[in-house]
Amino acid sequence: MRYPSPCRSLLLLCLLAGPALADDDGHDRARRALQAGEILPLPEILAAAAAARPGRVIALELEREDGRWLYELELVTPEGRLYEMEIDAASATVLELEREEDD
Repeated sequence: MRYPSPCRSLLLLCLLAGPALADDDGHDRARRALQAGEILPLPEILAAAAAARPGRVIALELEREDGRWLYELELVTPEGRLYEMEIDAASATVLELEREEDD
């Protein structure tokens, strides 16, 4: 089906804005949790991650699970190994550190 030009532009704009809007919601949720004192500032979380396993964070997600805030990170070590890490967002305690196996 072919859409008229203004409809195509609007459709493209909606498709492009979708991920940005979802991302903004995540930022707003994190900002509210930080302001409420429920989570620590992100630099403290990243420092805890670096202390547990040095590397470059390539993905970061804040989730509410079983009544507490958790950060889930993916990082790549200087040697190129991929790790997943779970950190308590209120205490910066590393709860889980798992190396992803090479495929």
